[in-house]
Amino acid sequence: MILHVVKSGETLASIAAVYGVSEARLRYDNQLADPALLVPGQALLVLIPELVYTVKPGDSIYGISQSQGIPLKQLMQNNPWILDQGPLIPGETLVIRYEGEPSVQLDMSAYSYPFTRAATLHEAFLEIQDLLIFSYGFTMEGTLIPPLNETAILEQAREFGLNSILVLTPFGEDGQFNNNLVKVLVEDLEVQDRVIAGLRWNALEKGYRGIDVDFEYILPENRVEYAVFVERLGEAVRPDGLTVSVALAPKTSADQPGLLYEGMDYRLLGEAADSVFLMTYEWGYTYGPPMAVAPLNKVREVVEYALTEIPPDQIFLGVPNYAYDWPLPFERGVTRAETIGNTEAVRIAAENGAEIQWDETAQSPTFTYQRAGVTHEVWFEDVRSWQAKLNLAQEYGLRGVGVWNLLREFRPGWLLVGAMNGAENT
Repeated sequence: MILHVVKSGETLASIAAVYGVSEARLRYDNQLADPALLVPGQALLVLIPELVYTVKPGDSIYGISQSQGIPLKQLMQNNPWILDQGPLIPGETLVIRYEGEPSVQLDMSAYSYPFTRAATLHEAFLEIQDLLIFSYGFTMEGTLIPPLNETAILEQAREFGLNSILVLTPFGEDGQFNNNLVKVLVEDLEVQDRVIAGLRWNALEKGYRGIDVDFEYILPENRVEYAVFVERLGEAVRPDGLTVSVALAPKTSADQPGLLYEGMDYRLLGEAADSVFLMTYEWGYTYGPPMAVAPLNKVREVVEYALTEIPPDQIFLGVPNYAYDWPLPFERGVTRAETIGNTEAVRIAAENGAEIQWDETAQSPTFTYQRAGVTHEVWFEDVRSWQAKLNLAQEYGLRGVGVWNLLREFRPGWLLVGAMNGAENT
């Protein structure tokens, strides 16, 4: 595996020739809509085949898996387009093995909305073990509100052998976040009992393997009560073989001020849950000034604090799968960034003649461009920034990495995970 940074004047053909790889596969792996529009500073994932197989008439995916001694899932990981292609095409080339050895060993999870496009899901499903389906809400009385179209994504997850995790968020009957729901739930044990009973029933009835609690803005005075709720939930569902996880706002100290942080006690929540998900993103956010969404220096600070309170084998490092595009000049309270995808960011750079820069401190790519007389600044994720975050998780011996979320395509990122990760269950 090689991460190639495009230089001015290079073409897809010239880069493919340097590494002796297929130009078509280089285009596919990096989701290049127009191979003529490479961007200086753009990072390309280059996977170099070591062993390939040419499809013959009558071949099947299962038959090739058996004859070549490669697990069926690995064959699909190496050639993900065959998931949705239909019958194999005689003469097409399948990769049996790539050059290089895995460099990390991490469990992989990801959040997803039930309405995410199937083809986008499938590319990620090849590389993850846990799928966190977003999201159940609840009423002030403790009645659960299931997400729409939950059945379809559960069926797809089962087809790929994934562990589906039910996510609980304080969404009210109007589908909006309601901080009052958190207060009612953690303070009223009768409401809490109804929520816990509903979670247990839904998880068992629908085939979930665990429950994830994703609350934000817990009041400081509810800090202990919130942890007690997570503990009570675990006691109620673990006898049924269900796990409990909890999402944590990105703290760097126990006494960090701010409503997002004061009600989250890392130590208590780590003791109450089986695993935690560090939401190490949103430094750059919709209404904030332009900056990296998940700058590595800030991510590292959160991980180092978390490890003082929680064992590493309980921690999943959160990684963003989205980008922001800010119009300039930035004016606080007025400027609003547009949320875009990582591959979309590269297309915007290409269409507007921008050059991508690499921020060494944040370990993130960025660029500026002009449109309709307005200057824009974009920060996004690419294979380099994802590689840096996977390496950081490995460096600290964390259990794994979790992605928020699968709504937007990022094929090169998932292929990078496949090339880097040697976890036995991938």
